[in-house]
Amino acid sequence: MLFLVLGKGKTGSLVAEIARERGHGVRALDITENQSGSALTAPTLAGVDAVIDFTTPESALENMRAVLALGGRMVVGTTGWYAHLAEMKALAIRRGGALLYGTNFSIGVQKLFRLTAELARLDGYQFSINETHHTSKLDAPSGTALTLKEIILSVKPGVDVPVTSHRVGDAKGEHIVTATSEHDVLELRHDAHSRRGFALGAVRAAEWVAGKSGAWEFREIFDQL
Repeated sequence: MLFLVLGKGKTGSLVAEIARERGHGVRALDITENQSGSALTAPTLAGVDAVIDFTTPESALENMRAVLALGGRMVVGTTGWYAHLAEMKALAIRRGGALLYGTNFSIGVQKLFRLTAELARLDGYQFSINETHHTSKLDAPSGTALTLKEIILSVKPGVDVPVTSHRVGDAKGEHIVTATSEHDVLELRHDAHSRRGFALGAVRAAEWVAGKSGAWEFREIFDQL
């Protein structure tokens, strides 16, 4: 397959590396080479099986509008743009393209999501979330932390779920879900040792979405990888 990676930061560069390791052809564009999605034309996308975005919220939105309008397939690992999610889903479906998005493409984190849903079924507990990332991460709380909160609220609507964010050095990503009662404390924790798990999940997502049409969250399809 041929993938176009948008973003040459730490995660984007690793995505490109892993895609090549898995035998795929890779092209890559930095934000400076693709201002406002201007490089994402029909000739650029010709022969591309999927576009993988790890840029910024503003750039990702412009990139999606360009790629999906041409009926392309996209994997979006960037977060912070979800206020426009309904618009992007509709564009993908209307143009016969594909959008696969997620707050976290790590398979371990996907398991954390499911375990959190199970934990949230406990009665008599208060829930909280603590997350730590590197200092250059733009959004806080992280998209993963917000997904964890959403999962708890889907089981227990209306409860207070405080989220605490930390930005420390080059931290790869830590998320802790805590359930506290008057009798005990339970914790679920995912601590990423490297970005490789996120990048591998994104490449596997791109392999899955190639040739498909529609819109999905990664949580919906990761069992199919």
